Amino acid sequence: MVNTGDESAGNPEPCVVGVDFGTLSGRALVVRVRDGAELGTAVHEYRHAVLDRELPDGTQLAPDWALQVPSDYVDVLRHAVPAALAAAGVRPEQVIGIGTDFTACTVLPVLADGTPLCELPGLTGRPHAYVKLWRHHAAQAQADRITTLAAERKEPWLERYGGKISSEWEFAKALQVLDEDPEIYHRTERWVEAADWIVWRLCGRYVRNACTAGYKGQFQDGAYPSPAYLEALDPGFADFVTEKLRQPIGELGSKAGQLTAEAAAWTGLPEGIAVCVGNVDAHVTAPAAGAVDPGQMVAIMGTSTCHVMSSDQQGAVPGMCGVVDGGILPGLWGYEAGQSGVGDIFGWFVRNGFPASYAEEAAALGRDPHEHLTALAAEQDVGEHGLIALDWHSGNRSVLVDHDLSGLLVGLTLATRPEDVYRALLEATAFGTRTIIEAFETAGVPVRELIVAGGLTKNALLMQIYADVTRRPLGVIGSTQGPALGAAMHAAVAAGAYPGIQAAARRMGKADRGVYRPDAGRAAAYDRLYAEYRLLHDYFGRGANDVMHRLRRLRAEASA
Repeated sequence: MVNTGDESAGNPEPCVVGVDFGTLSGRALVVRVRDGAELGTAVHEYRHAVLDRELPDGTQLAPDWALQVPSDYVDVLRHAVPAALAAAGVRPEQVIGIGTDFTACTVLPVLADGTPLCELPGLTGRPHAYVKLWRHHAAQAQADRITTLAAERKEPWLERYGGKISSEWEFAKALQVLDEDPEIYHRTERWVEAADWIVWRLCGRYVRNACTAGYKGQFQDGAYPSPAYLEALDPGFADFVTEKLRQPIGELGSKAGQLTAEAAAWTGLPEGIAVCVGNVDAHVTAPAAGAVDPGQMVAIMGTSTCHVMSSDQQGAVPGMCGVVDGGILPGLWGYEAGQSGVGDIFGWFVRNGFPASYAEEAAALGRDPHEHLTALAAEQDVGEHGLIALDWHSGNRSVLVDHDLSGLLVGLTLATRPEDVYRALLEATAFGTRTIIEAFETAGVPVRELIVAGGLTKNALLMQIYADVTRRPLGVIGSTQGPALGAAMHAAVAAGAYPGIQAAARRMGKADRGVYRPDAGRAAAYDRLYAEYRLLHDYFGRGANDVMHRLRRLRAEASA
């Protein structure tokens, strides 16, 4: 790759590094400050991936657990950042700042100096000592308690979260630790978002970022839930905020500190450069896609989908993951909603529903399984497969906020083929997104534009289905590294290269607007399928038939 510095003039251009910590790997991206040009990237896979069956020592995990090992995150800094610099042909002294983004709510118990409890002698076999990944859903009972008590007490913050608190968030996961392993809970001196822990490791300062504090920690109007409320949940939980959570809040795009000598040695970057306050993968992607105006919803589609949008309207959207003043962009209300399973669902089907004969045919055509099923599914007319699915294989994040729900497929016959099911699953996730959009608009928060980011944008059939189902033109981010680009853009702001993230977005962000446009005929056909989806959605998701919860309880009893 061509070096971007003007060596003859002795004036190399400044660059920033963005590091995106995902579910299975971390990616580093080197970006030119003046225009957002992506110069080099590298990926490092987490050695332990996701622990959902057992700990590294063989300790078995119950259903719905999802843990990670924090040292895997540091390994990304050691390997991906130097490799990205080398790929970019950029000298370390050109880099003026580093920014990071993380999955959320991904949270871990640590000592006051940041040492993870799972690294302490004697605690390597204790599940609650590890990182709880965003998709750890075993705290549903605690989330239900939090929601029920808040509703009974008419806690004002509950409306800001659509009336329900998720099992994925900070308080539910911490309360689960207290319930199930009080020793680990009491040894926890700080309950830390991984987004903030990695920044702590980079600059030596622990700063809570405003994004996760607001969306995952119920921090609203300058306050957390009161000690009286927490004590009513459990007397042992009364000091959770004051003893384990409260920390100075860092605004998005601000400087958390300077790169330490230790972190400089890991990354190959200069000691003392700006380290940006942490952020969430979905939220940093909005400015990376140039979505800085009210009503521009960005759907970041990967293993799950997160829908983020800034608006000049404040509304109570049922089932939203939160609305936070300045949660994405300063001066606007930042909204978040989402779907817990999208790419994960497609991946599950390929692992379990792709016959050997299809694999042979795909190999002969030079296609991977997803490409092959997509090509076959693209030959169908809307409704031809005779199926309808519910996209709840990982539960429902929005609008039902219930991770004990499960997937459903209706219409199977002996003639049903793999591509039929695959297309029905693609469509189900589009129906889930339409449900979210309609919830926003019903609440008086208009969605004027939909822009898609993430790895699934390369599936043209999926994108066209989304345009047809939502009846909206779809834009596509102009980067395959949206979160890492967004993290780098925030680093440029933290380093003083831009006065704010809006200014950085207008120079460094990129998106192609209206790439996919709805077809009137297909959209009308999808309206009929969507009506069936909503019937099933409300029947199984709103209490008319509790069979999904009953089956989950039976599974838990059988696994005990």
